[in-house]
This record gives sequence, structure tokens and C-alpha cells, in this order.
Amino acid sequence: MFVLFTHQCRWFMPVNVGLTFLIGGILGWILVKLLKPNLKLEGLLIASCSAGNMGNLPIVIVPAICDEKGGPFGRSDVCHNSALSYASFSMALGGIFIWTHTYQTMKSKSLRYKALETAENVKIPNKDLDANAETLLLKRENNENTVLEVPTSDYIGDTENQSIEEQDQSSVSENRKESSWYITIEVLRHFVAELLSPPAIATFFGFLFGTVAWLRNLIVGEGAPFAVIQDTLVLLGNGTIPCITLLLGGNLTQGMKSSSVKPLTLISIIIARFLVLPVIGFLIVKAAANFGLLPLDPLFQYVLVMQYAMPPAMNISTMAQLFDVGNEECAVILLWTYVAAAIALTSWSTFLMSVLS
Repeated sequence: MFVLFTHQCRWFMPVNVGLTFLIGGILGWILVKLLKPNLKLEGLLIASCSAGNMGNLPIVIVPAICDEKGGPFGRSDVCHNSALSYASFSMALGGIFIWTHTYQTMKSKSLRYKALETAENVKIPNKDLDANAETLLLKRENNENTVLEVPTSDYIGDTENQSIEEQDQSSVSENRKESSWYITIEVLRHFVAELLSPPAIATFFGFLFGTVAWLRNLIVGEGAPFAVIQDTLVLLGNGTIPCITLLLGGNLTQGMKSSSVKPLTLISIIIARFLVLPVIGFLIVKAAANFGLLPLDPLFQYVLVMQYAMPPAMNISTMAQLFDVGNEECAVILLWTYVAAAIALTSWSTFLMSVLS
């Protein structure tokens, strides 16, 4: 399946998926600065703008277009195979970015919110806090008013003070070096941990067996010795999409509950997700096509632009439940964004088929 991406500029899809997360994250960051929501909503807002549903929706929508009679993308059988390959590749790439970039965003914001909540729960009463503050100010004033008299003729004492100061400066520089080295090690450790996550490992083996011919021939094809693995995966995959759709419906029903999400926040996410981001994506794809970076395949360009117009990923709800922060708010955001997606996806799909056909 993934052999289609080893030639004819199919390498642009990973770059395109990365751009959707980058530009969407910037839009989410701008909305956070403008709207100034609760800390509990900051991670949800950025994740909703950056992480799109590149899994089950493209697999359902893109091949279905090829089954329509008189479709703009050529023969039905050829279009269906290409569409399934494009959608599968999009799902694999989206899973990597979601469980690395989006996961870290949700995790960091959740930890900050829980730390702030814990600090507020154990806060000292105001009277005690004011009294402690006054005593600290008095001690600081007394220390500032006391003057230490050092004999100017005591040259030995001066040299000792200078040596102590030099030692302090050297220890500070060593601590800075150790802290920078510690930060580097921590970043590398987190990066390796994310690469060893189940979605990343599954994607790696999918790419490996899809691009290496002799490995692919072991499980794909009529005469493959391990064809039962392929049949099992197809059977599981055919049942996974309906199950994911049912889970999506179950998560959306929770969005009817009351939450702290303001209507302005929902409208801003919808505009950023379904208007601003797809317009930017359309311009990027058209510019890449004009510079010869894309193949002469309108279906491929259609999938690239639609990656910018997808509603927020369902895994955001899973992460909210995992970190136990903003479950109801996430359900509200998913509910209204998916309601708007019914109109937005239809409009963008109609527009792209008319432009790219």
C-alpha cells in the first residue's frame, strides 16, 4: 500500500501533516492569548486547533467519493485503491503527531492546572499570609540597614573574599552547565519515550512492511506464506471504523452537559479549524503544485487540502480522560465542532472537486 509514496513526490504528505499541526498550534496559541481562557481550557483549545481527525474520517470520506458515478478522479477501482492508500497513510502520520505533539501539549497544560489547583487548596489563610509578609519585610529592612565595617588595610581578608566570590561564580557556571545538560538529557528521554509508544511502533512496522518488497510479499498477496495475517488485519480493520464512529457518538452525547466553555471560544475554534486553517492549507498545496512539488494527481491534492479541514481528533477526548482535566469541556468542543464539520466538510469537498477536477 505504501509503495505509492516512494515516488512521484508522495513525500510531501508527511510535510503537509506537520504543517497542519504547526499552523493549527500557532492559531490555537493566538486564540489563547486573545481569549485568555481558564488554564484548564488552554490545552484543549490548542489541541483542537492543531490536531485534526486524520484517521477514521478520511478512510470513510475519501474512498466513498470514488464510488460515485461520474466522479472527478478517474476510474472507480483505481481511484478507490489510491484513496485508501492516501487515507491510510494520513491516518498513520496523524497518529504519530497526535501522540507526540498533542499528547505533550495536553500533558503539560494538565500538569500546570493540577499544580495550580493543588497550590490553591493548600494556600495559607490571608491573615497569616499578611503577618508572615510583614515579618519578612521587617527582617529585610533590618538586614539592609546594618552595615558591615571591613578594615581597608586588611589585604588578606580582601583576597579571601575575592577567592570565595570566584569559587561561587565557578560553582554557578558549573550548575548552569549541569542544568543545561540535564535539560538536554530529559528532552532526549521524552523523545525516545514517545517514539517507543504503541502508535509510533505500529506505524514504523507498517512503513517497514509496506516499503520493503520482500517483507510485503510475506503477508500481502494470494501466494503469501503469511496471508492469514493480512486477512486478520483486514477483518479487524473493517470492524474498527464502525466501532470508532460509535465511540465518537458516545463522546459527543456528553457534550450536552453544562461546562465552562463560552460561546465565543467555540465560535473561535470553529472559525480557526474550518475556515482559516483550510484556506492556508489550500494556498500551501496550490503553491507546492505550481512549484512542481506535487504529482499531477488531483485526488492526492484533494486529500492534502482536506487534511487541513478535518474536525478535532477524537484522541483529544481520550487524553482529557487520561489526565482527568476538562472532560466535559472537551465533549462540548467536540460536539459543536463535529456539528459544524457536517457543513464545512461538504462545502470544502464540493469546492475542491470543482477546482481540482
